[in-house]
Amino acid sequence: MQKIIGTLLILGMISCKNISNTKRETKMQLTPKITKVLDHLQKIEVFEGQNSLDISRKHYEIMAQQLSGTKEPVSIIEELSIPTESYEIPVRIYRPKGTTTKSPAIIYIHGGWFISGGYETHDAIARKLANATGAVILFVDYRLAPEHPFPAGLNDCKDATKWLIHNAEKLGVDPQKIGIIGDSAGGTLATALTTQLGNQLKFQVLIYPASDNTLATQSWETYKDGPVLNKEWGVQAWKWYLASEEDKNNPFAVPILIKDFKETPPTLVLLAEHDPLRDEGEQLAQHMKNSGISVKTSLYKDMVHGFMHMGGILDETQAAIEEIAAFTSENLEK
Repeated sequence: MQKIIGTLLILGMISCKNISNTKRETKMQLTPKITKVLDHLQKIEVFEGQNSLDISRKHYEIMAQQLSGTKEPVSIIEELSIPTESYEIPVRIYRPKGTTTKSPAIIYIHGGWFISGGYETHDAIARKLANATGAVILFVDYRLAPEHPFPAGLNDCKDATKWLIHNAEKLGVDPQKIGIIGDSAGGTLATALTTQLGNQLKFQVLIYPASDNTLATQSWETYKDGPVLNKEWGVQAWKWYLASEEDKNNPFAVPILIKDFKETPPTLVLLAEHDPLRDEGEQLAQHMKNSGISVKTSLYKDMVHGFMHMGGILDETQAAIEEIAAFTSENLEK
């Protein structure tokens, strides 16, 4: 049995230090429900693992399954592989209750610091989004670092998006009503993708996106020891994702470097108050606004990184789902 606190690489990475001593301008106050979540994370145990990365990936799955709450039923879930020249991309299609032909569709790109995550970590979120938006969800199980560093994951997401657009009618999807959602590292990939293909998409939602590999913002200093994420392993995750010095300066790898957002569709950015990624998410949104893009930013007070996984305890998870659904509906009608 291996219990991991303070050395995890992704959601569930809890610092051993007392997070109640974390400072902002004033002392951070955590709500009783957030405290309950963090207490639960520290008690998760992984009984088998080949190495620290394997253990952290399993920890992420356990966390998501235990905190997500009851999974909503959907109409159909299909798993298939999208062929490319060198690789078959696994995807899962969620069809919501009451699905009809010519449905809207959403490409979902999951988080996990580029190194973890997949079907099981985000299953509950995908189900909720399908039912709330009435859209078919295409969940992309893209390749992960360090085994497959940049640009493998981005290429998978791009190829899957092109495949959905090209095969929309066969899939019962309206090709004029497709959007994209990415959380955390998935927000990184979504931003890079919409910079290239965004004129073919109706909207974009970024949920606490990672956008800057320097981890030099004030929120990273404030929350470097948690809650949920810690700076030491954030640095390590970016190193695994960016395998060369050239990649570190590539805007498609590090979205805070993007200068041209002319292809980017209307965007909703959801941020969490007690999240080290908060400031870089705000900066990314401001860069888009400076380019003339329609951007709405929504800050979830008292929330921590990964709160979308915590619907079994937090009401804010459902509130965010409903906000995303409203934004989706508004932009699909344009």
